[in-house]
Amino acid sequence: MSDGVRRFSISLDPNLSRQLDRMLREKGYRTRSQAVADMVRDWLVEHRREMDDEEVAATLTLVYDHHKSHVQEVLTELQHKFRGTIVSSLHVHLDHHNCLEVLVLRGKGSEIRALADRLIAARGVKHGRLVVTTTGRDLPA
Repeated sequence: MSDGVRRFSISLDPNLSRQLDRMLREKGYRTRSQAVADMVRDWLVEHRREMDDEEVAATLTLVYDHHKSHVQEVLTELQHKFRGTIVSSLHVHLDHHNCLEVLVLRGKGSEIRALADRLIAARGVKHGRLVVTTTGRDLPA
């Protein structure tokens, strides 16, 4: 094939195939191939995420009570310490007590996980979620 596309076939239980087709319609995929390619890319990203030396991109979302003693100082101190890893941040006041902070991160997976663990564990943080993805550099479209 001139375009470099590789074809393969899979066998699915009829019920699983119907569920897949329904999901594809709901998500707006035009073909099963597009959806399967996205699923494979997702698995590859997940696999790479487990490799500590791989460079990854990530977002860290934190919800915290800014009235808790020293929470903002601790978060700011850690963010300054890891300024090479933190690419950008967004701060939103949710209400009188609660703030939402989203950090965009880039670096080695192990370093990003260590930073996220410290920020999520900070006193006053009510919830934190790290989402790790690829930089896209070595992943085909």
